[in-house]
Amino acid sequence: MTETRDGAPAFDTDGPAAPPRSNGELVFEAPWEARAFGLTLALVEAGAFEHDEFREQLIAEIGAWEAEHGTDGPYRYYERWLAALERVLDAKGLSSPEQLAAVERDLAARPAGHDHRHD
Repeated sequence: MTETRDGAPAFDTDGPAAPPRSNGELVFEAPWEARAFGLTLALVEAGAFEHDEFREQLIAEIGAWEAEHGTDGPYRYYERWLAALERVLDAKGLSSPEQLAAVERDLAARPAGHDHRHD
């Protein structure tokens, strides 16, 4: 694992678990991807789990997807990232699949644009 200048953990820049980059900058196709990335970093920094625990699960998720779909197909890196995060949270007893599904249902039931009002 590498570290940032302030000693915080940083995710790999190459290898099987490296996030997508363009000209050295992280690339996110949708806001939720950046949020999942940031949440994972915050949880690692807070000591909820180790970077290597997450990295190993991410590599396993990517490998499982490739085993099922091959190298062709609509591969989405941050979908594998989110699946790895969910598995680590479950393994640590921080959240279960059932709890995450309930939150997902609650969020899906909110009206569009609900989170953009600041009144």
